[in-house]
Amino acid sequence: MRPPGRSSAIGAVSTVKPAPTAVPAARSAPAEGPLARWRPRAASATVWYLRLMALLNLVAVLAVPFRDQVQEHNEGDFFTPYLLTAGLTTVLLSLFLAVAMRRRKRAAWIFNAVVSGLFSVLYVLLMVVPGGAFADHPLNYVSTVLTVGFFLALLVGRREFTSKGDRSNPKTGVATFVGGLVVGGVVGAVLVQLTNTIHGAGFGVRFGYAVARMVTVTPSGRLADQIAVPTWVNAGINAMGAVLFLLVMYLAFRSPRGQELLSGEDERRLRELLDRQGERDSLGYFALRRDKAVIFSPSGKSAVAYRVLGGVSLASGDPIGDPEAWPGAIEAWLEEAREHAWVPAVMGASEEAGVIYARHGLDALELGDEAIVEIDEFSLDGRAMRVVRQAYNRVKRAGYTVRIRRHEAIPDGEMAELLDKADHWRDGQTERGFSMALGRLGDPDDGRCVMLECHDGDGELRALLSFVPWGANGLSLDLMRRDRDSENGLMEFMVIELLQRAPEVELERVSLNFAMFRSVFERGSRLGAGPVLRLWRSVLGFFSRWWQIESLYRANAKYRPIWEPRYLLFEKSSEIPRIGIASARAEGFITAPSLPALFRRRHTPLVPQGRSGGGAAAERNG
Repeated sequence: MRPPGRSSAIGAVSTVKPAPTAVPAARSAPAEGPLARWRPRAASATVWYLRLMALLNLVAVLAVPFRDQVQEHNEGDFFTPYLLTAGLTTVLLSLFLAVAMRRRKRAAWIFNAVVSGLFSVLYVLLMVVPGGAFADHPLNYVSTVLTVGFFLALLVGRREFTSKGDRSNPKTGVATFVGGLVVGGVVGAVLVQLTNTIHGAGFGVRFGYAVARMVTVTPSGRLADQIAVPTWVNAGINAMGAVLFLLVMYLAFRSPRGQELLSGEDERRLRELLDRQGERDSLGYFALRRDKAVIFSPSGKSAVAYRVLGGVSLASGDPIGDPEAWPGAIEAWLEEAREHAWVPAVMGASEEAGVIYARHGLDALELGDEAIVEIDEFSLDGRAMRVVRQAYNRVKRAGYTVRIRRHEAIPDGEMAELLDKADHWRDGQTERGFSMALGRLGDPDDGRCVMLECHDGDGELRALLSFVPWGANGLSLDLMRRDRDSENGLMEFMVIELLQRAPEVELERVSLNFAMFRSVFERGSRLGAGPVLRLWRSVLGFFSRWWQIESLYRANAKYRPIWEPRYLLFEKSSEIPRIGIASARAEGFITAPSLPALFRRRHTPLVPQGRSGGGAAAERNG
């Protein structure tokens, strides 16, 4: 069992630094070649160049005099550096490329190398043409030096850009770009036709004007004598171009979506690890969710379960298996994240695992505490348990009873009825759960799970609790469902029944709900709490009106449990908002609306053999 360590700071970032021995040998080995030490610098220089171009283009969009100068230098005998066009779309393009290059995306490097290489060759040829007018303008030399310098930096830093993208990215991006230009050009041509105050412009001229304006804020002045439209038309065409470039850049440089699910062989190997080391982590069994992928250590003695959402490789809980093999699994997971430019993060890691992750470069942020009840330490006696005892006795006098069975002991027909009840009692359409929910109920492979069925005095089923195994003698709460018209305190009654009848399932400990920011509520209510802590507690109390933050802490505190801290692990603080969005998507707090989701069954029907088709995430917290 993991050590019951405590954290003394709430929301504090861990100061544990990665140990030198944790760095993979392949990354710590000195690079070969005389340009090795310049590669990272050259790669960083390309990123800063793109950021500078984005800034200059933004200034050109907002400042009319500067925009006019840029456009003047892009016509006639002048030209500007690579990506300086005074266009809003170029602002977005430069920003997207800068972000992709900072993440060392190979696709972004190829795009910049090809385009800037063509511009470099063209600029050099224009400057060396005998008798040409381009060499007479000093600004052209500056543009040539900057463009060629950017291209050379790309060549020097080539080996730094190793992050893979989705194979469909180039085709999808090109198709979207061409299709978007055609659609935007046609729409823009129609708008110009309806609002143009100068007659005589043909469709080709209008179409070219619209396409040009989608790329830059102001097209060539040569069209001024043929097209004159209101400002809102130009702004609308510019906005279409901005949206198109946002979409193209997203599709062209997004990371692979990581849709690989848990295979049958992976699940078999995970179950073997859980049979040997499952008692270490109460969340270990949730690694068997089939919407997660898994990566094993080279020895096969440990594994990390994760899911990729929005370019974030989100692992959950502790690694599965032998702690001595955890570093191998963590290194393999981090290497895969670097290979695909995914942001690595871990939700709900224990303190023991957090220390190992910290040695591999991740920092820790305390999320809250998990409530664990040790059977031999639980009792309803004493003044502190008086309220719980009274509530338990009240429900019991009302005639409610609890039946406890392993899932494998429930006949298929009865299990199907339980699934129907669970679906009927579900609170809302949004499914929640990732790190602390199994995502299915009644699957034949989960026969060791425990079901609690609560019936009223008339024998009517009123509530369900389902627990997953936690080693040989522990259970971890997975699902809570009840009839909203049933007696208050029904869940507490069922939990206490389980604790008191623990010998029926050879039970020694139970993991209940997770309480976010538990220490804030506990310490913030004490005498002498500081103003910052009291303010933080008030803010959390305010948001508890919509999310079960304080209520979950209160609901678990009544059992007087052992509180085990759980952590969010990450590489960079700047990635926390992105990780937070991915976590909210994984847990079901952010969902994309769709008709199939509105009519989807919560649980899949039972199958007599094999495993069911999965389903959406289960609700650990009801």
